[in-house]
Amino acid sequence: MHVSVARTRCIGSGQCALALPDVFDQDPADGRVVLLDPEPPGELRDAVEEAVDRCPVQAISTRPPDTTAPDAHRP
Repeated sequence: MHVSVARTRCIGSGQCALALPDVFDQDPADGRVVLLDPEPPGELRDAVEEAVDRCPVQAISTRPPDTTAPDAHRP
């Protein structure tokens, strides 16, 4: 899974960082989200989805990993 954040949309509620501090943090200067790991391991999928659900302004999104990259189809 690939995680993206929209810092301009973020209001700094910190719910994502509370839900998953290994993937999200807050910028000490403005309180907005800082993405620590845009490609978290699969075992964190449920926790990432919880963080997405907790965001009051929907500043976090996910998508499947990029399987069209050149190395993705090598034998």
